[in-house]
Amino acid sequence: MPTNMISKLLEKAVLPLDVAPHVKTGAPRTSVLRNPHMEKLQKGYLFPEISMKHEAHMKKYPDAKVISLGIGDTTEPIPSVITSAMAEYALALSTPEGYQGYGPEQGQMNLRKAIAEKIYPNTGITESEVFISDGAQCDIARLQMLFGSNVTIAVQDPTFPGYVDNGVIMGQTGKADASGEYAGITYMRCAPENSFFPDLSRVPRTDVIFFCSPNNPTGHAASAAQLRELVDFARRNGSIIVFDSAYAWFVSEGEGTPPRSIYEVPGAREVAIEISSFSKFAGFTGVRLGWAVVPDELRYADGHPVARDFDRVVTTCFNGASSVAQAGGLACLATEEGRAAVRRVVGVYKENARVLVETFASLGKEVYGGADSPYVWVRFPGRRSWEVFAEILEKTHVITVPGSGFGPGGEGFVRVSAFNSRDRVLDAAARLKKFLA
Repeated sequence: MPTNMISKLLEKAVLPLDVAPHVKTGAPRTSVLRNPHMEKLQKGYLFPEISMKHEAHMKKYPDAKVISLGIGDTTEPIPSVITSAMAEYALALSTPEGYQGYGPEQGQMNLRKAIAEKIYPNTGITESEVFISDGAQCDIARLQMLFGSNVTIAVQDPTFPGYVDNGVIMGQTGKADASGEYAGITYMRCAPENSFFPDLSRVPRTDVIFFCSPNNPTGHAASAAQLRELVDFARRNGSIIVFDSAYAWFVSEGEGTPPRSIYEVPGAREVAIEISSFSKFAGFTGVRLGWAVVPDELRYADGHPVARDFDRVVTTCFNGASSVAQAGGLACLATEEGRAAVRRVVGVYKENARVLVETFASLGKEVYGGADSPYVWVRFPGRRSWEVFAEILEKTHVITVPGSGFGPGGEGFVRVSAFNSRDRVLDAAARLKKFLA
């Protein structure tokens, strides 16, 4: 074959240098361009990055007894009333009478009904508005897919990084600046100075507002008055609130306590989606089960029901949550025995949080959260969060989470989790007292 013909064929087969991805010389490659939005993401996702630092620490100190008060992974065993229900369901799958294959993508109707009745009494939420999922984090991604790349979003600052990172991947943002803030995202500062609630008079209109209460990472549970202000703000602006209530079971019971659901606020059904999870209150971090509520009244600008599109996303991208996990979820809610069992588990973590709050307070630290949340938010004035994280790990072998990992508003703080056994929390408290005294 003539040389000039080979050259022409190669020109058609190989991308131009200004289009082709940058790879090492001689490395195998395809002709597929990388999603340009992935390049905007900063470093790795927060929690795997902490896990890598944990591994590096263990290599340095192989005999150290490391205590993790970092990632919010549950440690208490799942109550037997729940695991028994899952085991019974799983065993039934080995019989002709008990076998079931695919279930509804939206979830088993008995679980959807239990969530509507037990989690959302007196709010008007019905089982048809509840979508069962494999966890709130997955629902965040599905909702971002639902909204698409052309919406504008607002987040609390500091905030759970999943809201931001999914928005970046979807193409809702520009690049991040030196402080870590992405262009195109409205950051609503939530700090001790404003009672961890943004000054909404200074917040521009966005299409979607991500709001978590009780908050991860600050531990603040928004009051009824604060949530009324948020709902009124969304109604005036025609925005949609995505309300993350994954820690609602940690809110104390009694008159005057913070709302557990956005739907306790009048008018919220017209402007809010709520996502939640069995992970923290039932110990399902490994079992994987959650839900989203999309009310019938919630509509787009053209009047189309949001729930109809979300149903389309769910049925396209998801084959439904594990039926075994759903049997466990039903056991959590359907009987008083199940509900009492998970309340006892939550009580263990709430007591751990109290111990941690008292530990830092006794050392004269500014400490927030821990009352209606498993997270304790501690300020270290004039310090960088990652430096404090590294110093605590090095000197005490205790893992925390640097506040700056949750956004610029978290700089100077660390988050301390109550998710561990009582003995280990007491041990960690003693180490921290000795180090920080």
